[in-house]
Amino acid sequence: MAETIRLNKVLRELNISIDRAVEFLQGHGIEIEKRPTTKITSEIYAMLSDEFQSDASKKVASIEVIEAKQKEKEALLSEVEPKSVPEEKADPVQTPEPVVKARQSLAGLKQVGKIDLNPPKKQAETAAVADEKPEPAEPVSEAPAVEKIEEKAPETKVDSPVVEAPKKATPEADASPETHTTIYQKLVQPKKTGETIDLTKFAEKKKTESSADTRIKRKRISKVGGSPRGGDNRGGNKPGQAKTRQVVKEEPSAEEVQRQVRETLEKLQGKSSKGKGAKYRRDKRDQHRQKSEEEQAAIEADNKLLKLTEFVTVSEVATMMEVPVTEIISACMSLGMMVTMNQRLDAETLSIVTEEFGFEIEFTTAGLDEALEEQDDNPEDLLPRAPIVTVMGHVDHGKTSLLDFIREENVIAGESGGITQHIGAYGVTLKTGQNITFLDTPGHEAFTAMRARGTQVTDLAIIVIAADDDIMPQTKEAIAHAQAAGIPIVFAINKVDREAANPDKIKEGLAAMNLLVEDWGGKIQSQDISAKTGQGIDQLLEKVLLEAELLELKANPNKPAVGTVVEAFLDKGRGYISTVLVSAGTLKIGDFVLAGKNSGKVKAMHDERGAALMEAGPATPVSLLGLDGAPQAGDKFNVFADEREAKQIAAKRTQLRREQSVRTQRHITLDEIGRRIALGDFKELNIILKGDVDGSVEALTDSFQKLSTQEIQVNIIYKGVGAITESDVLLATASEAIIIGFNVRPTGNARAIADKEEIDIRMYSIIYDAINELKDAMEGMLSPVFKEEITGNAEVRETFKISKIGTIAGCMVTTGKIFRNSGVRVIRDGVVIHSGSLTSLKRFKDDAKEVSKGYDCGIQIKNFNDLQLEDVIEAFQEVEVKKKL
Repeated sequence: MAETIRLNKVLRELNISIDRAVEFLQGHGIEIEKRPTTKITSEIYAMLSDEFQSDASKKVASIEVIEAKQKEKEALLSEVEPKSVPEEKADPVQTPEPVVKARQSLAGLKQVGKIDLNPPKKQAETAAVADEKPEPAEPVSEAPAVEKIEEKAPETKVDSPVVEAPKKATPEADASPETHTTIYQKLVQPKKTGETIDLTKFAEKKKTESSADTRIKRKRISKVGGSPRGGDNRGGNKPGQAKTRQVVKEEPSAEEVQRQVRETLEKLQGKSSKGKGAKYRRDKRDQHRQKSEEEQAAIEADNKLLKLTEFVTVSEVATMMEVPVTEIISACMSLGMMVTMNQRLDAETLSIVTEEFGFEIEFTTAGLDEALEEQDDNPEDLLPRAPIVTVMGHVDHGKTSLLDFIREENVIAGESGGITQHIGAYGVTLKTGQNITFLDTPGHEAFTAMRARGTQVTDLAIIVIAADDDIMPQTKEAIAHAQAAGIPIVFAINKVDREAANPDKIKEGLAAMNLLVEDWGGKIQSQDISAKTGQGIDQLLEKVLLEAELLELKANPNKPAVGTVVEAFLDKGRGYISTVLVSAGTLKIGDFVLAGKNSGKVKAMHDERGAALMEAGPATPVSLLGLDGAPQAGDKFNVFADEREAKQIAAKRTQLRREQSVRTQRHITLDEIGRRIALGDFKELNIILKGDVDGSVEALTDSFQKLSTQEIQVNIIYKGVGAITESDVLLATASEAIIIGFNVRPTGNARAIADKEEIDIRMYSIIYDAINELKDAMEGMLSPVFKEEITGNAEVRETFKISKIGTIAGCMVTTGKIFRNSGVRVIRDGVVIHSGSLTSLKRFKDDAKEVSKGYDCGIQIKNFNDLQLEDVIEAFQEVEVKKKL
């Protein structure tokens, strides 16, 4: 056997299908292509032979059976043929000769004998017996049929002369020596008998038949004023008369016209006594039409009704209303609110915005929130509480350094790149014994939502501005957030210890924004400080406490705690940890807490330094351990007496959010398909985003979605808090996404699966790097733009016309360089007369790749010979230019 053999040959040999062979080999760990032309080795052939030897033997046995049956048929045929020959010789009339299949060409008519048309009676009886008992094994020929026809011929009476056509020679005719002559009979003229034929009796008979037919096949003609079926036939035509009756149209009278109009109106209005079935059908149609109109109106009204949960994002509202996100943002800006597409809106803002677009809203959490309504406290139960102060400002203006000096710690050393990327909550006890709770918000532009959330839970805001810098966009945004929240503002002008510091410039910029500080005759507190040396910080704290005294901040500590979730993250050893800020009441270990769609029992509490706490009063930030998930930053938390009630509300909220996510899914439309086809090379970038805390995930989501363009769309298909798990990698495999981790790492199994599936996992600790690298990747996905770059000019000094080649231009390069692969334009008197490419570029007799300025050369242009003296040849190249977002 050869080294390799084709699979189809093996399949025929073993009498098996290709599916059985491939399945058997796959079961033994051998992968082959499922094609008949696949070549297999001798080892694989031996395996198949051993396995399917029974199928091959069955095929051999079936072939032997077929051959045996064929031999039996041949033996039967050979036994039948010798018996028919002697019988045919003994009685040629009784047993015909077998049919001769070969054709015989006849030379012409030949008189061979005479056919006896009156055979003897004995011969006819013998033929009849032969017809009654035919032998089944003998083949049938055409000769007996001819003889039977000829035997029956004498029975028919022939009155006219018979002219017989010559017949084909048959074996019987050849054997008979008799001849046949044609008998001709002469026609005679008709004989006159003298009698006449009476045709009247035939006419009467015909008339009777026609009248009978007329009665049977008479058409019923409706008469004017008569029965619709024609009535009687008394006024009809008599038999034999012509139907020449004319219908005279009578003009209807005025009374008849009025009566017809009245009847018609009654029928239309359903008052007619006639046609009750039609009236019933008409009423039924009217009811069906009215019902369908009501259903359509209900559907339209339902389309204008939005079922929302409170704190939905701007992009989700835009999707549900099918309006661009930019229009929602513009509507919020007209209300004095600076929002982003991922920022969540409260109930009041949602009502105003949706009403402006003609929609009504219904909050699906209304029934749940009734159980969470806070009861009004008695004034006797209220006690003073510490102020909650949010520190905001532009990145690197010294917010965290200020808090480090106040707390006498170094928080900034633990932040990646020295930039705050989390919202921190700190409780500070001053030397005077007074407490202040500080919220430190990031200053990067991506953390707009964090700054907005900081102003929602705070009592007043410190806006930090560097004295050696200017009022930056994030500073203006922080001021706008504080003004929208209606909280007092204290400006801290930092870095006054530097030589380039100019606090008056900052105050001038604030005055231009209609924000006058007290030094300039305004009402807003301001203090020049240095977070590095501590200059002016005590005065700043005094002004903060003064503003807090004016607010008269009080809370009731003797009730179940309520507050706000500041941050949430997943700790590898301890589970989900939530940083919460208690606004009223007292939070204790063992309380059942509901925060957003998560619930749980408080197992442990720690302050920002990690010290364990047993309880937390109003305006106290604590780290909470015990929730079954990471709630969203900004969610309200409540304490319940019954764990079952907390879990029921959490399950209901989970269901509502799932329904809302289904409603806000953006499905592709025909318009979107048409837009992508028009763009030609539309691309999508799917991202799975995992972060250490919810706030960072929210900020990155907002920043990434801002990078979407018309040609590239960024889809955040999943975002969450915690390490990168196997399910994240499998989701990325199914959706062809990349995984971005912010301050998180993949688990061991997740890393192995990602390497196997070749899933790209990018990990970052600084938000700048994540945004910039994603932007570079998106720019790489864009198709490059080709830009034309002129490389040089050459002037034609002489032309040479060569037969079978064309026109050669002797040129001098005046500017730049002429490249062999450049495109060229021929310019005559400042007008472009031809654009094309070079056929050849030569210096003297040698081909040249390029010719520089000041050198002469020979140029031939492809498919253009109309070159003249003083023409300018301009050379250019198409250069790829990388697209920018």
